[in-house]
This record gives sequence, structure tokens and C-alpha cells, in this order.
Amino acid sequence: MNRIALVTGASSGIGRTAAEQLSAKGFIVYAAARSMDKLNAFASDTIRPIHLDVTDNASMQACVQRILAEERRIDVLVNNAGYGSFGAVEDVPMEEARRQLEVNLFGLARMTQLVLPSMRDKQSGRIINIASMAGRIWVPYGAWYNATKFAVEGFSASLRLELKPFHIQVSIIEPGSIRTPWSDIAVNHLRTASQNGAYAAGAEQTAAHLTRIYRASFATKPDVIGKCIVKAAMAKHPRPRYLLGFGAKPMVYLQKVLGDRAYDAFVRAIL
Repeated sequence: MNRIALVTGASSGIGRTAAEQLSAKGFIVYAAARSMDKLNAFASDTIRPIHLDVTDNASMQACVQRILAEERRIDVLVNNAGYGSFGAVEDVPMEEARRQLEVNLFGLARMTQLVLPSMRDKQSGRIINIASMAGRIWVPYGAWYNATKFAVEGFSASLRLELKPFHIQVSIIEPGSIRTPWSDIAVNHLRTASQNGAYAAGAEQTAAHLTRIYRASFATKPDVIGKCIVKAAMAKHPRPRYLLGFGAKPMVYLQKVLGDRAYDAFVRAIL
């Protein structure tokens, strides 16, 4: 019997490669996103496009209800939908800050709420939350993005304890620098928010650094993260956390060794 996976934010990048690799391992994958054209481009017998807007409760409910009606279960939820909203705290409108939290945290949390009753009934399931090394370290102009990823870390760790009695396992994937459209979106937000005023010079320096890192040949390909998601979905005893991708382990280790003040000085020096 094929296992059923729901992957959010599946139209490109990590989400798309996760959907494709889970499908290759025998899952029936519901690939969810707002852009049905992009989803339909790689649909197959085992990759089924489904519309989802993680800022719209009705859309989230309809997505999960359709899958349960067709399959009677969801074995794996990959909460991948998200984006990076960068900019100086003083410059980013609160409307945008709330949207960042709505997509990266509250959408993830609501999707989790919606799949849990059926998983509890079956006493099995996997929740895989895509966090980031930005949930363990920080950079200037990333305050709202960092806030969402730090929140996903805490949310997931607590959730893991709650769900253990029901044999539902929770893992966090913490990617480093990955070659996806994420960096272009983050840089565009940063330049839009802080291209003028007191933070303009620093914001531009950070934008240029992000562009160099995420477009470089050494940035990790998204299929590496896709393979890790498959591992977390299929392992008998998945890890609570998977830290991988360019820069992830060195940067997290460096922060631990240096402590906050020295780490802050290091980041200021390179940015």
C-alpha cells in the first residue's frame, strides 16, 4: 500500500524536489501550492497537484479534507511553504511582518492541526517541518525571518513531546544556503524595505552578500534537502533535527563556540 504524503510549497525548490523524491520512493504525493500551473508541469500518477494557500484557513481545510476523502489518511506532512522577508526592523511595515509570521509559522501550525486528528486515529504519522539554520543563528536585517524560524524550532520541539504518546514523529530540517528562488525573494524584500534611509548602506551590503552566497556554485542543490526529507519520512527512528547544506553546520558550531558577542562581531565583519 502506498503511503500518502502532503508537501506544502511544492511548486519549486525544496518542495518540488521533495515531492519528486518521495514519489520515486513509492509515496503518493499531494503537491500543494498556490500556483497550479507550476504544479501541473510535473504532475504524474503519483504526484497530484492540489491548491493550497497557507494564509487562508478555508483553503487549508479544503486541501486536507480532499486528501482524506480520497485516501482516508495522510502519513507524512512536509511543512515546506515559506519565504524570506528581510529588511531593517524599523523599515519593515508591520503588515509585512505579520504576513511573514502568517506564512512561515501560523500556516505551518494550522496545517499540523488539520492533519493530526487522522494521524492520532491511526496512531502513526510524520510531521516534517522545514526550518533553517536561521533558526539557530542570525544575521542583520533578517529579524522577522529569524523570528519565524526560531519559532518553528520551539514549536516543533514541544510538538514532538506532545505527539510521542500517539506514535507520531516530528522532525525539523535545518537547511543552510540552498540554490532556490528563496534568496532572490529575500534580497528583493530587503532592498525594497531598506534601500533608502539610515540602513541603506548596510542593507545593500547584506543583499550583495546573500546574492553571492546563494548563487555560488558551492551552494547546496535542493535535491540534497529532498533526500534528507525522504530519510526523515522513511527512517524507523528519524532524528529530531537534520542540519545540512552549505554553511549550516560550521555557522551553528561557530556560534556555539564563540558565544553571542564574538559571533556578532564575526557576522558584522563579513556583512
